[in-house]
Amino acid sequence: MADKKDGVAIKDNVKIVLKGPDGKVKHSSVHNTVTTAGKEGAADQILASPSLSKPTHMAIGTGSPAATLLGTELDRNALTSKLRSGAVVTMIADWAAGDGTGAITEAGLFDIATANTVNMWASASFAVVNKAAADTLQITWTLTFA
Repeated sequence: MADKKDGVAIKDNVKIVLKGPDGKVKHSSVHNTVTTAGKEGAADQILASPSLSKPTHMAIGTGSPAATLLGTELDRNALTSKLRSGAVVTMIADWAAGDGTGAITEAGLFDIATANTVNMWASASFAVVNKAAADTLQITWTLTFA
């Protein structure tokens, strides 16, 4: 019988939903990358005394993400929700009307509140999402450990 190697992979998914003031969905997209910091951070949480912080914030920007931070960060918000079900962790952040307005092309998941800082767990790059002042935005990031 051949040796079978098991492995653990982190699969992530991001859903971006932009709604107009009437509540109608204007845009929804999916694209993502788990960074080295995200893989190391997830592994660190297994330790008795983790030394790396957990994700607490999401940010949006108008550039292209680098390996550790967004290209041109526009706004960063605390997570609205973080839940685990089995091997799936779902994190949600919301931007209200007037918050994070602009031509958004990138998003990131961070373990710190300070803008333009490292420790980006995951990033997403996508076609421009034009968030007008009256629009709301919700980003749902799902990490699946498989």
